Amino acid sequence: MVSKVANFSIDLPEASVAIQVSGSFGSRQEEAQRLGRLLRPKQSGRTASFYTLVARDTIDQDYAQNRQRFLAEQGYSYTIMDADALAA
Repeated sequence: MVSKVANFSIDLPEASVAIQVSGSFGSRQEEAQRLGRLLRPKQSGRTASFYTLVARDTIDQDYAQNRQRFLAEQGYSYTIMDADALAA
């Protein structure tokens, strides 16, 4: 668990999973910074995954969509998974 400090001041060279619980009002650049820290090459050769949990029909969903568009423009790919579909 990290706070905004993860945007600028932390190095987790072997971290392979990050789960962003609240991205409300976070900028697109901040999310890209977090993602970039996670996706650095690992000595182990493992890949990394970045997850963002977003509540449906909230302002957070709007912010998340804007951040996703920005990341797609930067060449990142992402998949939206709906909790209802996962529970089935």
